[in-house]
Amino acid sequence: MTGGELIENRTFDEIAVGDEASATRTLSVEDTELFALVSGDVNPAQLDPGDAATNMFHHVIAHGMWGGGLISAVLGTQLPGPGSIYVSQSLHFLKPVDLGDTITAHVRVVEKRAEDCTVVLDCRCLNQDGAEVITGQAEVRAPCEKISRQRVALPDVRVSHHDAYRLLIERTQGADPPATAVVHPCTAQAIIAAVDAAREGLIEPILVGPAKKIQAAAREAGQDISAFRLVDAEHSHAAAARAVALVRAGEARLLMKGSLHTDELMGAIVARETGLRTERRISHAYVMDVPGHPAPLIITDAAINITPSLEEKADIIRNAIDLAHVLGIAEPKVAILSAVETVNPILPSTLEAAALCKMADRGQILGGILDGPLALDNAISEAAAQEKGIVSPVAGKAEILVVPNLEAGNMLAKQLTFLGGADAAGVVLGARVPIILTSRADSLRTRLASCAIAVLLARAAPKAAPGLPVPTS
Repeated sequence: MTGGELIENRTFDEIAVGDEASATRTLSVEDTELFALVSGDVNPAQLDPGDAATNMFHHVIAHGMWGGGLISAVLGTQLPGPGSIYVSQSLHFLKPVDLGDTITAHVRVVEKRAEDCTVVLDCRCLNQDGAEVITGQAEVRAPCEKISRQRVALPDVRVSHHDAYRLLIERTQGADPPATAVVHPCTAQAIIAAVDAAREGLIEPILVGPAKKIQAAAREAGQDISAFRLVDAEHSHAAAARAVALVRAGEARLLMKGSLHTDELMGAIVARETGLRTERRISHAYVMDVPGHPAPLIITDAAINITPSLEEKADIIRNAIDLAHVLGIAEPKVAILSAVETVNPILPSTLEAAALCKMADRGQILGGILDGPLALDNAISEAAAQEKGIVSPVAGKAEILVVPNLEAGNMLAKQLTFLGGADAAGVVLGARVPIILTSRADSLRTRLASCAIAVLLARAAPKAAPGLPVPTS
């Protein structure tokens, strides 16, 4: 309802025995989720179809007080309306309310008490078949003064499930967790990230760094790390080098950043003789779960390559396409972003986008469908693409967003995270093994998703024999 609609009460003197009012609402999945969020009642009978299948009703049902809330809405907005004060309410639950049921809450005045302006009302909730599901009686102190106000406009509310991350984590189950070198986990947050991932069966941590600092961080975090292998290294630089050596020796299949700076870790990874470089340019990708967007978005590169060249962008795209394949996207749609969707000689990013698309046409970039330059709006919104008259298999449907440079990518990812409520799982691609990058600001869900993505990548990659020389770019 709009903010311009008036809501008006009925004073005690205006109310007569026999007066009635009602309101109707259809129960949706979002209703049950929002009720659980507000009330804290996360009973599986209302939220988990699998668990609910084992109860007496064999399916998800509404919270009982959801129907009670409908009665309260009628009392508070219609009869008596604004200015009413609840005194008491009895409720009898006769039948369950199922998802999709249309419930009418009906109240009728049965008594008035002049000494304290109390009104007694019989209350009933009926489903779409006319069957009573709730009955009860309310006592309400009715207002003495007339009130007429505009109905308050409610905020738009979106329910974000983050199902994409849940499904990723589920896909990792059923196999032994890969040994993962956690580099310099010397803060409580870094220890918790590793322990959480191990507890979920995603990784088998090898903690690499100063042993005394790691043990102190574990005590601070209240975590038991006695089951994990601990490899002593005197400082963060040494920890990065030692972790890379564990990978080269075949003792670890993943790397995970702890509390050292990303540049320190990457320095050990890209070292020409002792690192983990391949023929590909190393790049970073965010797999973003954006509320309201139908599928995850891969944004690259927002963390490693500052101003990539055309050749480096081609590798960044190849890495992202490989990631998309592992995530189950057979032929990902790749949008090469710029500020505009037309080639403009004074905007180098548009020239590079056009060149990259031609490289794909010539078979130099395989496995995806490329288009660019595209502005962000017409890359992810079909309506925006149609408004601009863009005819493209990618426009409005992009699954990979290739940004012009690190600054643009970093700002885009953080805008989606901090203004759009998105989660951003991150992974480094193009090295001999996937590298898990997490942030102190990441939620548990995001940290686990980052690990799950790396695990899936490691499983999909052919295992390199330990000790073999590493091709370098």
